[in-house]
Amino acid sequence: MEFNSRRPVTVCRQGCVASSQPQASQIGLDVLRSGGNAADAAVAVAAALNVTEPCSTGIGGDAFCLFYDAKTQKVKGLNGSGRCSSEASLSRLADDGFTQFLKFSPRHGHAVTVPGAAAAWCDTVTSFGSGKVMVKCSYL
Repeated sequence: MEFNSRRPVTVCRQGCVASSQPQASQIGLDVLRSGGNAADAAVAVAAALNVTEPCSTGIGGDAFCLFYDAKTQKVKGLNGSGRCSSEASLSRLADDGFTQFLKFSPRHGHAVTVPGAAAAWCDTVTSFGSGKVMVKCSYL
């Protein structure tokens, strides 16, 4: 199948990084060259995209991770979606007039979650990272 692109074709033999921004991809490649693995590089790219694409990617959002472990031949995942506030409960929503059948606007305060991206990045590096690159997660 032929693919027409304005960019040159890249052949990868020992690792590859792809993102919407060349600078972010280069950072991921640098992490791989420094001994990091795909998880380390993915988190580095995500962090770089906060700078290169702040309107599309941000630390104030959610993150999800699927990681294939070649040694165990298993896929593991992380859910870095935001959590609701600790005060939220079904009874609290019912007290506020919301039921399971009544949907509220995505602009309503009850629709807001605590961003999960930063914690997901730390969890990704902690759970799946190589341990060969320096990443500091302050909440650990």
